[in-house]
Amino acid sequence: MATQAKIADICSEAEWNARLELAACYRIFDMLGWSESIYNHISVRVPDEPDAFLINPFGLLWGEVTASNLVKIDIDGNTLSGNYPVNKAGFTQHAYFHRHLDWAHAIVHTHTPDTMAVCATEGGLAPTNFYSCFFQGHIGYHDFEGITVREEEGARLLENLGTNRILMLRNHGPVVMGRTVAEMFLSYYMLQRACEVQVKTASMGKPIIVPPEVIAVHQRDQNQVELPGGPGHADLQAWIRKLDSIDRSWRD
Repeated sequence: MATQAKIADICSEAEWNARLELAACYRIFDMLGWSESIYNHISVRVPDEPDAFLINPFGLLWGEVTASNLVKIDIDGNTLSGNYPVNKAGFTQHAYFHRHLDWAHAIVHTHTPDTMAVCATEGGLAPTNFYSCFFQGHIGYHDFEGITVREEEGARLLENLGTNRILMLRNHGPVVMGRTVAEMFLSYYMLQRACEVQVKTASMGKPIIVPPEVIAVHQRDQNQVELPGGPGHADLQAWIRKLDSIDRSWRD
C-alpha cells in the first residue's frame, strides 16, 4: 500500500486530478459551513477505474482532507490505497449508487440543519422560492430506516431515487449526485439555498406557492444562464480560486 507522500507519483494523472477536485470540494463545503465534524461524505469514482472510488478518511475533519489522504476503495469495500478507515455508512450508501448508476460519478451526503429540516417536513421541498422551483419533479424521497449501514436498504434507496439525481432521506438528510464533481457541487449549492430560504420563509407566515406553469418555464430557461464548461464548472472553479487565496494545503 502506498504512503500518502507517494500517491501523486504513482497514481494516474486522471486519478490525481480527481483527487484534487474532490479535496477542493471537501474544503469548500467546510468553508461554507456544510460539514458535520468527521462525519458525512463526498465520493468520486476514479476515472480510469470504474469499480473504484475516492472518499474521505474517517476520523478527519473536512478541513483536514487533502488530495493525498483521500482513501481509494472498491465497490466491495476493499481499501486500495490510503492509511485511514472509511465510514461504513458512507461506503454502504455510496458504493451502492456507484455500482448501479453508471452516470453517478460524484455523490455527496450531508447533515446541514436546513436540508435536514426540509427532509423532516412532511411536504419536503416546496415550490416557494427561486431555487426550489428548479427541483420540482426531480427529487426522490426515502423513508427513514436508521443509519445506512445495511446493504439490503440499497435496493430501496435506488427505487426511491428513480430517474432523479437527488434523494431526500426523510428525517435524515439529502443525497445529491452528478455526472461530474462540478455538476454535483452546483446542484448541492442550489439545494442548500432552497432549503435555507424555505426554513426562513416558514418562520414568517404562509409561503407563496409558485404555480406549475411558471415552474415549467423556470426550468425550461435554466440553460440560458449556464456558462461554458458544463453545469457547475465555472462555479466550482470560482470557489477553488477563493479556497486557494486562503489555504492551498488541500493540494498536498
